[in-house]
Amino acid sequence: MKEFNSDVEAADALHEAYTKLNQEISKVVIGQDEVIRLLLTSIFCQGHCLLVGVPGLAKTLLIHTIASALHLDFSRIQFTPDLMPSDILGSETLDKERNFKFIKGPIFANIILADEINRTPPKTQAALLESMQEYAVTISGKKYPLSRPFFVLATQNPIEQEGTYPLPEAQLDRFMFNVLLDYPAYDKEVEIVKNTTADFTTDVKQVLTTEEILYYQQLVRKVPIPDNVIEYAVRLVHKTRPNTPGGSSMASDFLEWGAGPRASQFLVTGAKCNALLNGKYSPDIEDVISVAKPALRHRIVRNFKAEAEGVTVDSIIEKLIEEAK
Repeated sequence: MKEFNSDVEAADALHEAYTKLNQEISKVVIGQDEVIRLLLTSIFCQGHCLLVGVPGLAKTLLIHTIASALHLDFSRIQFTPDLMPSDILGSETLDKERNFKFIKGPIFANIILADEINRTPPKTQAALLESMQEYAVTISGKKYPLSRPFFVLATQNPIEQEGTYPLPEAQLDRFMFNVLLDYPAYDKEVEIVKNTTADFTTDVKQVLTTEEILYYQQLVRKVPIPDNVIEYAVRLVHKTRPNTPGGSSMASDFLEWGAGPRASQFLVTGAKCNALLNGKYSPDIEDVISVAKPALRHRIVRNFKAEAEGVTVDSIIEKLIEEAK
């Protein structure tokens, strides 16, 4: 890994690496620049990300492409109704000498693709909780550390579809971002069809090493941030809490409950990373706003009135962003 003379030089290197990552990933995944930005932001912030979209929007392909560009150990877990926690974490078996031996499950990798995570019951979904928070797995009272970097990038089908189970709130809160993957624009879909129906393959080149990823994760933490930007992030989170002193009247009207302190933390770290990826050395309020929707949309819950009147979570967040300024 290259040695940097200063944090400013390292920040410039991260901005350059982000540009190259975008170029490599966009060779395969077309028209999803915003989604790519948010996924890479969560990785550099040591967070986990939830991708939500209908089947067929290349969610799995996107995550697999990112793993290739970062050249990390990759493991895909297909979540099904009959999946058991031991299928994810691993289990103890008897070896030839009749001693118990731990056989590691697919969770022991750098990037975990939890594919269609809401297709499996909450008991199995909860098997990811310890690994996402503590970067370790406990089996029969013994703790097994996971190698770093470690990211869970989960895909989820819209909850209205048949055969899905809502993710528990405790697990939703472990995800830094909830990213919505929408249909591609017409011209982008034409390009997708041309590329995927021709007889050629695209090679994705490695952009960063494991050591560089770990270094940049620490660099994000060191980014200085003005007090007014932190105060804005905290004020925005407080606006989401109904019937509280700092809560918005809109939150009281349309929300059952709002976001907790972890949302404030992710808004700040996300803003720091967003600033670096865009070639800045310190974040401003606009950087907080750029990550507000994905950081908040899975942490606030609409009440019956909001659902009846068709008030969306994103429209509530947009209103609170303006109120917090």
